[in-house]
Amino acid sequence: MSEAPVSISTRDGVRTITVQRPEKLNALNRQTLEALDAAFAEAAAAGDVRVVILTGAGAKAFVAGADIAEMNGLSAVQGRDFSLLGQRLMRRIERMPRPVIAMVNGFALGGGLELAMACHLRIAADSAKLGQPEINLGLIPGFGGTQRLLRLAGRAATLELCLLGAPIDATRAQQLGIVNRVVAAADLEAETLKIATQLARAAPLALRGMLDAVNVGGECGIEEGLEYESAQFGLMFSTQDMREGTRAFLERRAPEFQNC
Repeated sequence: MSEAPVSISTRDGVRTITVQRPEKLNALNRQTLEALDAAFAEAAAAGDVRVVILTGAGAKAFVAGADIAEMNGLSAVQGRDFSLLGQRLMRRIERMPRPVIAMVNGFALGGGLELAMACHLRIAADSAKLGQPEINLGLIPGFGGTQRLLRLAGRAATLELCLLGAPIDATRAQQLGIVNRVVAAADLEAETLKIATQLARAAPLALRGMLDAVNVGGECGIEEGLEYESAQFGLMFSTQDMREGTRAFLERRAPEFQNC
């Protein structure tokens, strides 16, 4: 039997999910997509998980794309089904009730960039390369790349990356709003864990409310978004964590949130 395409570890509320196909530059085949979908479903339900880090095994790639060898033999119907499988995973990540950080340690191309863009935050090594090179294969992005890239970087940058198919470096990706931070490759894990630890100590229900409000606001008009934000804001007043957070502020101490 082949090794599992995904590994999972948890420490101090931080769940790390790693794509484990370094010999294939962590390319996404059907088995890997299904394993990731199951891993994120389990992380969403786990009571001990406050934050998720997603990364790829090895020093070369986060995820270098979808598995071209597998895609080469697909029919039109099978290709659509493969796209829907990837999109289902991306939506699951995007709608996670706790923050997901993409730790981009190398190539994030095609399906790899689409996977990173579905995460809530993206921290990239200064050596990382990102892009949507599907045009070079006679394809278009199929896991949400045209839509999420448009929302992150705008129309001009989306057309540039998709039509030309050339990768960009991490600094350029940060300038376009595709990644949040760029750090030295040697510091990537430490910096990502630092952010994850900060989030793991934050109020979980407030984090979820923020994620929900941003997701809803990104898909509706301003009035509906504002109404949803007010509803979520009011809901926080029913939580013990809100009482603890405001009390701790007044008492000049660090809060101890209990997710209730």
